[in-house]
Amino acid sequence: MTPEQLAEKILQALAALAADGTITVEGGLPRELKVERPKNPEHGDYATNVAMQLGKRAGMNPRAFAELLAAKLQGDEAITAVEIAGPGFINLRVAADAQGKVAQAILDAGAAYGSSDSLQGRAINVEFISANPTGPLHLGHTRWAAVGDALARVLAAAGASVSREFYINDRGNQMDKFGASLQAAAHGHQIPEDGYHGEYILDLAKQIVEEVPDILTLPEDEQVIAFREAGYERQLKEQQDQLEHFRTKFDVWFSERSLHEQDGVPHAIQKLRDQGHLYEADDALWMRTTDFTDDKDRVLIRSNGEPTYFASDAAYYVNKRERGFETCIYMLGADHHGYVNRLKAIAACAGDDPEHNIEVLIGQLVKILKGGEEMKLSKRAGTIVTLAELVEEGGVDALRYTLCRYPTDSPLTLDIEEMTRQASENPVYYVQYAHARLASILRNADELGIKLDEFDPGLLSHEREGDLLRALAEFPRVVATAAELREPHRIARYLEDTASAFHKFYDSCRVLPRGDEEVEPVHKARLTLVSATRTVLANGLDLLGVSAPERM
Repeated sequence: MTPEQLAEKILQALAALAADGTITVEGGLPRELKVERPKNPEHGDYATNVAMQLGKRAGMNPRAFAELLAAKLQGDEAITAVEIAGPGFINLRVAADAQGKVAQAILDAGAAYGSSDSLQGRAINVEFISANPTGPLHLGHTRWAAVGDALARVLAAAGASVSREFYINDRGNQMDKFGASLQAAAHGHQIPEDGYHGEYILDLAKQIVEEVPDILTLPEDEQVIAFREAGYERQLKEQQDQLEHFRTKFDVWFSERSLHEQDGVPHAIQKLRDQGHLYEADDALWMRTTDFTDDKDRVLIRSNGEPTYFASDAAYYVNKRERGFETCIYMLGADHHGYVNRLKAIAACAGDDPEHNIEVLIGQLVKILKGGEEMKLSKRAGTIVTLAELVEEGGVDALRYTLCRYPTDSPLTLDIEEMTRQASENPVYYVQYAHARLASILRNADELGIKLDEFDPGLLSHEREGDLLRALAEFPRVVATAAELREPHRIARYLEDTASAFHKFYDSCRVLPRGDEEVEPVHKARLTLVSATRTVLANGLDLLGVSAPERM
């Protein structure tokens, strides 16, 4: 029995009490409610405070209300005990056979277990990397590559229609500086002080000349543009390849240029003008964002007629909404706090609800330690630690899991040696090892010829079996909550708790028969539980983009 199924039984009991006139609740009965696992297992398997919520509305003392509900629930064969505590808490114990059916439900659902329809019908755009195609992806991008991808997976598991988006900052002065830097490097000249430096510029310039030798014969002005475009194409391809290797996939690679080349900016400006939030001053066109909590109004078109970067931001938001996305999630770096109010102001000026149609998540800084020292310099980029170097040092699994394990609104320090250590103190190793151990048990069972063709759920009556079953039953709720709160780190913490529950179960309950022992029904029941646990750990790791190894 899952928590949701138990909650439904409680709702049915309430409906029966209301139907026969035993209770009358002002405002009606709730359509849904939650049951929780009590912190102290001695209090029962699950608990609800529904009597405290509804008692006064029913004109009753909450404890008296609880007694009526408890009497109704005690007639259910799936519930073995109902106790009332304190001012009206109801503690419940579930029958072993009812609880044990969770294992079969998990096996029946397979890879779909944990999914829900809590966000069914919601179209969500998640933009979680915005980068210039002028250099390697760095540490800040790496955090969002892991967390943003995990969040998109969690939202999809909760039933949302999700589009993962990479915003290419391919317009503006930085692109011209990139081209000039490559041209200088190709000719062996000193790179401009405000240009791009690092070994990768020298390597990229050499590659371009080898592949497009005629580029050096072009007039100087054309050369800068040619180097800029050739460098752009190759650097973007490198970013795409690195993200693919990091198991981070995007549905859309959106070019800032396209907003200007396809009249996206004029179109958005006209829409904003129609909403009545634009005005002209000092020969420039402004958006009155101070009407919506921004600290100052923003220029859209400069006095020289050139659109600002803010105009691109506004046009990009309008473009997303016109593509049908109800919610636009932006995931920005720690130095972008000032963007929160201005982005929400864009939504408001476009006629949308800034509390519903747009969300801005800020990720705090990450430090990487290696050998006790902070990694600050890159072999290729000169001043930044790159995604490729981090993957080389830590590996995809360890890096993704560790970055996803913590809330993004707090600074993070990662130790390369700690997150790659093969020890139970290392969370990613602990969870992956649990999965590998589960796989090993099932291989051994297969070698013994034990088939999971049927099992008696009532045999899973040991305390540790109950603990593990209740942990497995929580998975759909954890996924739904992680999606609702935009917190994929909840998945990682859940996996660690569930892995712990499995290890305690395995230490207390013999799964396979010893020596010449006959295969008993309890062995099959426990193997079913093992298989269900393996499914849940694999599904949870997949939501984080982390592999579930069969052997370690």
